[in-house]
Amino acid sequence: MLNVILSRLQQKHRTIRYPKGPPPELPDRFRGRPAIDAAKCVAGCTACAEACPTGAVSVTDTLRIDLGKCLFCADCQAACPNQAIVFTGDYRLAVRQRAYLVIGGEQQEPRLAAPLDARMMTLFGRSLKLRQVCAGGCNACEADINVLGTVGWDLGRFGIQVVASPRHADGLLITGPVTQNMLLGLRKTYDAVAEPKLVIVSGACAISGGPYIDHAQVDNGAGETLPVDLYIPGCPPHPLTILDGLLRLLGRI
Repeated sequence: MLNVILSRLQQKHRTIRYPKGPPPELPDRFRGRPAIDAAKCVAGCTACAEACPTGAVSVTDTLRIDLGKCLFCADCQAACPNQAIVFTGDYRLAVRQRAYLVIGGEQQEPRLAAPLDARMMTLFGRSLKLRQVCAGGCNACEADINVLGTVGWDLGRFGIQVVASPRHADGLLITGPVTQNMLLGLRKTYDAVAEPKLVIVSGACAISGGPYIDHAQVDNGAGETLPVDLYIPGCPPHPLTILDGLLRLLGRI
């Protein structure tokens, strides 16, 4: 026990100070919100859309990217001959409405998640218990959610906890494309949460089906089945992206 105490004293403070302090430094290879330069987009060129494995990129009257479908693979960036698409280091991605995930055209600036209304904030603003449901995910999103429980992030300091039972939860945190085998289980878990309740979807799979979109064995995400209050895009979303979205939902940012 003494060695443990001494080790902790040597390590000093290890929890990030965000949001009161700056966010942790992200690696150079991190891919965040893509920036679109419409002036560089050549009329008739569809190279970026053809390169996208999930149909997230569309070129009609203008170039648009659906972040709900985006895997952040940067294939579109590599395919574009004029660098009209560039992935930035902006980790702020969470929104309240599905339509806000589509960027390009008139929606160039991010419409980041707004806080809950006054009544819901009174209930959940200081204490939010979430039941995490892996609805057929590959465990990448689940792993990054688990990171938030470590000493470096300490999600519990915000009053946000992942609980074991939906009957102890204020809402669901869903990952995975919602496979047919998980569809009934997800509905029953949602029904077991007392009203009022929240639904948060994390990752491209939970939003749109991800790389499995339109497959016969998936439901193209939780939005086809449940009302969603917060969308957190990514494949998987970085822990900082998830934390930023949750804190915005609770009015902490």
